[in-house]
Amino acid sequence: MFRKLIIASLVVSLVVASPQRPQSRSAGGGGDEAGADTLAQDTVINADGSYTYNYETSNGISASQASNDGTNANGNFAYTAPDGQRYEIVYVADENGFQPQGAHLPTEPPAPEHVIRMLEEMRANPPEGADIESLDATLNRLRATLG
Repeated sequence: MFRKLIIASLVVSLVVASPQRPQSRSAGGGGDEAGADTLAQDTVINADGSYTYNYETSNGISASQASNDGTNANGNFAYTAPDGQRYEIVYVADENGFQPQGAHLPTEPPAPEHVIRMLEEMRANPPEGADIESLDATLNRLRATLG
């Protein structure tokens, strides 16, 4: 009985210790571009929370970002799509969220005049506790859609 237990333990040990087959990558695992090299990379993180970083890879991907306070940031990134088209995004990320800009991105349609007038009236006579900065930002954004 003791001999069977030792043999069974040995077999289990050999099975567990045997080399594993490499796992294949699933879709979205990098494909031909997975072996891209990093051509440049720089990161600076300061004690006050400010930072900058940038990088560029051999397959045409690049990105950079900076923040003066560690909360709000601005930056850009670019890449070449499989169809050969180069896409570039410039963005700001702050209390108003992530705000990307790029030639390929859809633009906001013009705001209806009556909506802008209503918000201007609200700005002139703000309700108690209203977030005026947010209202001003919204008004500026909507006015910009008018051209």
